Amino acid sequence: MYRDFFGFDDKPFGKTPDPAFFFPSRIHEEALARLQYGAEERELVLLTGEIGSGKTLLTRALIDQLGDSYRCILLINPRLTPNQFLRILASRLGIKGGTILRVELVDRINEALFSFFEKGICPVVIIDEAQLIPTKATFDEIRLLTNFQLDDVNLLSLILVGQPELKRRLRQPAFEALRQRIGIQFHLGALGREDTGKYIASRLDQVGGDTHLFDEEALDVIYGYSGGLPRLINNISSNALLAAFSKELLSIGPDIVLDVIEELDLEPRMQADASACQAGGNAQGQP
Repeated sequence: MYRDFFGFDDKPFGKTPDPAFFFPSRIHEEALARLQYGAEERELVLLTGEIGSGKTLLTRALIDQLGDSYRCILLINPRLTPNQFLRILASRLGIKGGTILRVELVDRINEALFSFFEKGICPVVIIDEAQLIPTKATFDEIRLLTNFQLDDVNLLSLILVGQPELKRRLRQPAFEALRQRIGIQFHLGALGREDTGKYIASRLDQVGGDTHLFDEEALDVIYGYSGGLPRLINNISSNALLAAFSKELLSIGPDIVLDVIEELDLEPRMQADASACQAGGNAQGQP
């Protein structure tokens, strides 16, 4: 109902990684450019970022941007044994024969990758939440995929996406062989205060809403308690819209946002801004 009240065509702060809402901040644009370059050059890419920083949406935006000359294979649950990983990859490549031995399975994957190469198609394997890969043995299987190559070109691109602990894990000596094969790596940081405001305005504009629905003090508070992490920005903003709707307000100030933050039991993430937020809240008569 609040969509009609605010004149939205859709929900501006949904929880699904819809690439239509991709916000091209400087850091997100740079990350997307590196991912695209990695796919074009058939590299092994490592993308890390904090929880809620927009990594998954970034990979969806990449898939949207890559054309027909790419075959994207997205694995979102990497809690797999080496054998399970190979069989799922083979299935996504269109290989049939679920009971064949591993040696034959590897041969068929190699044949499938070469067939794609002959057709001018580059398979791009994206492994999301890669920090959840359970064992080194599965990482070794991933590393061995980089052996599928001709004299001067790899037969596929691999993109590992995960939280910072993935990077820390790969620093261990046992992962030296895999780490040396990473051609591109990028850490996705949070948005700054200015980009937080632009991000919210961009989402409101995407659904036909008023881009100035949140006033500047409200944006200060959202930034202070989200730390510029898109998922937290979405959560706070979505709940603030509901609160404003219930009060029939067409402008959202810091008082509404602070009420929502209290309900969500969030702690300030930006110390300097948190002081400003508290001052803003007191000015509005908030605790």
